[in-house]
Amino acid sequence: MSVPYANLPGFQQRVADFVDAHDLRTTAEARLLDLVSEVGELAKEALKATRYGREPFISGTAWDDELGDAFFSLVCLANATAVDLDVALDGALTKYRDRFSQHGDAGSRPRC
Repeated sequence: MSVPYANLPGFQQRVADFVDAHDLRTTAEARLLDLVSEVGELAKEALKATRYGREPFISGTAWDDELGDAFFSLVCLANATAVDLDVALDGALTKYRDRFSQHGDAGSRPRC
């Protein structure tokens, strides 16, 4: 069930148009590596913002920029692998709701 404020298909189309306009097409594997790189940069900003855990986190411009880069990379990966993020998000939320109702938290359980 999609929520009315979600516009993931719009984000995906905007990113696809940008990638096409700037000839940025590449493989899914390259998109995955780019996403991992961007998440690493996001983590670095969190470390810097907290002075490596010594201070409370306060987001700033660098955090916003890196989060935007990571989001762009995630959308590019979804597009490269033909994943509809709206459908994927609905599936994830359903899974987490089920976990909360069954176990009281969203964590996965080991399968033994």
